[in-house]
Amino acid sequence: QVQLVESGGGLVQSGGSLRLSCAASGFPLDDYTVGWFRQAPGKEREAVSCITGSTGSTYNADSVKDRFTISRDNAKNTVYLQMNSLKPEDTAVYYCAAGERYRIPPKEADFRSWGQGTQVTVSS
Repeated sequence: QVQLVESGGGLVQSGGSLRLSCAASGFPLDDYTVGWFRQAPGKEREAVSCITGSTGSTYNADSVKDRFTISRDNAKNTVYLQMNSLKPEDTAVYYCAAGERYRIPPKEADFRSWGQGTQVTVSS
C-alpha cells in the first residue's frame, strides 16, 4: 500500500523553526519527485518546495527562499522540509506529495500520491 505520512507540524512563535518529515511506505521515494504544498484558510493550495528523485534538484517558492530547505534521506525513505525564520503568513496545513514529473513551478496535477497533511501555526 502506497502511503505518505507527514509529521513535525505544530505551534511556533514567529522567527522559530520546525522540521517537517514525509515518510513513505510501499514505494521507494527516491524514484519520485516529492513536493511540499501548503493551504492556508480561505486560500488555494500552493507549491512550497520540491525535490527530484534522480538529480536531487530543488525548487523553492519565492515566499520561502532562504528560509526553507528541502532534503531527502533515501535510507529512511523520507523527505524533510526544514523551515526557519517562520512568519505568521506561513501558517497553513502542509502536505507532501509524490509524482513522476518535475515542472517549475510544481503542478498539483503531476503528483499522484498525497499525505494527510500536518498543521503549522506561527504566532506573532
